[in-house]
Amino acid sequence: MLYRLRVSLPDRPGSLARVTQLLGAAGADVMQMTVLERLGGRAVDEFTVEWVGERDVAALVAPLERSTGVRIEGCWAAGEVPGSAPELDVLGQVARDPGRAVATLIDAAPTLFHADWAVAGRGGRGRQLVHTSWRAPEGPALPALTPMRPLAFAYEGDPSGHGAAAPIGASWLTLYVVRHQGPAFHRSELERLGRIVDVVLGVLGERGAARAVGGVAP
Repeated sequence: MLYRLRVSLPDRPGSLARVTQLLGAAGADVMQMTVLERLGGRAVDEFTVEWVGERDVAALVAPLERSTGVRIEGCWAAGEVPGSAPELDVLGQVARDPGRAVATLIDAAPTLFHADWAVAGRGGRGRQLVHTSWRAPEGPALPALTPMRPLAFAYEGDPSGHGAAAPIGASWLTLYVVRHQGPAFHRSELERLGRIVDVVLGVLGERGAARAVGGVAP
């Protein structure tokens, strides 16, 4: 099974090698590593690892937690196979079927962001839901947001849940992505979410984007 690990570690030579060594010694196969942040003498990295068998995932993170200077910010199941290009798949589907652009974006968001589900709606708190992804709950406890840019929020329906919200064009339509495991959405994830939405709208063009979000009739 694939897992995503977000790790904060000292930003100095040898720290990254030590983390990968500990993961390997625990039996994990490191398949991908992404640097999210380097600030104030520390780095925040995300690892995608393959963890074979039915072993408790605590055995994967325990050696890291015992390592001096290393902090585990989150460990959760990964939905994206490293080396794939899901953003390009989304853009291809949008180009082929512009009328389903919002639905395509919502359906793909959980995989793109290692989340559990996503919805698009107007009016905050899930009122007037336009589209829901697989596994989205009925009547999700969403905050009343009309964000001008992507932002993170604590999901009220689950004490351990985290969400991200982003505007879809100038339509008062908001995209919500929620995960029940793992850490809060990092600012690099929020920036990526905003870029993906912008690129999807750019592929559609001004009139196509208006149609996709319900701005004008087809």
